[in-house]
Amino acid sequence: MGAGSDAGEESKPTMRESLVRAAFQLFLERGFEQTTIDDIVSLAGVGRRSFFRYFPSKEDVVFPDHEGCLAEMTTFLRTSLVDGDPVAQVCDAARLVLRMYAADPVFSVQRYRLTREVPGLRAHELAVVWRYERALAGHLRERGAGRADGPLRADVVAAAVVAAHNHALRTWLRADGQGDVQAAVDEALGYVARAFGPAQEQGGHPDGHGHADEEVVVLLARRGTPLWRVVRDVEGALGER
Repeated sequence: MGAGSDAGEESKPTMRESLVRAAFQLFLERGFEQTTIDDIVSLAGVGRRSFFRYFPSKEDVVFPDHEGCLAEMTTFLRTSLVDGDPVAQVCDAARLVLRMYAADPVFSVQRYRLTREVPGLRAHELAVVWRYERALAGHLRERGAGRADGPLRADVVAAAVVAAHNHALRTWLRADGQGDVQAAVDEALGYVARAFGPAQEQGGHPDGHGHADEEVVVLLARRGTPLWRVVRDVEGALGER
């Protein structure tokens, strides 16, 4: 929360924030299934119409920040440099989602626990993740339009980015938001960048040791040349490199 006009005084929460706070208070006290929209608006002190002005359903109040994050991601990708590395760009786009979770660890952990307990929320979350993945894949398809494997590569890389990001994020959430989640996500996304980035495209390998510039030694020998002499000549040629 930001500071109010008076020093040390918190600003008044928006109606949207009040609805989210009321909803999670009730979800934690009663459970998701036992909480109704009427319960939420009653605690928040607003009417049902106000609830539906912000959230289409009770499930949507559990994910109040994803629509804004998806819009931010879409804008970020659309304005990315045309000559930039598309794989690095979608990795950076995934970091916007991380920033959203890391901004409020307590809320993020509460939501994670809630979605583990309620199958309907898990399905809703998967639908949200799918939209993120489609946004990443769309960007990669556009930037790889000239490639024969463009559509396949776009889907594979987008799925890899989401899997890497979610692995690190969920590990952090299961640890109650403890630890350096930024470093964990950077490490996970690093695997994707090394596997699909420019170095790999140029004949490199994920471990960073490319072979494009390595020399090949060809040795000609007459039939019947003693093996010891062949070995000696090979060793001599390798020693001159």
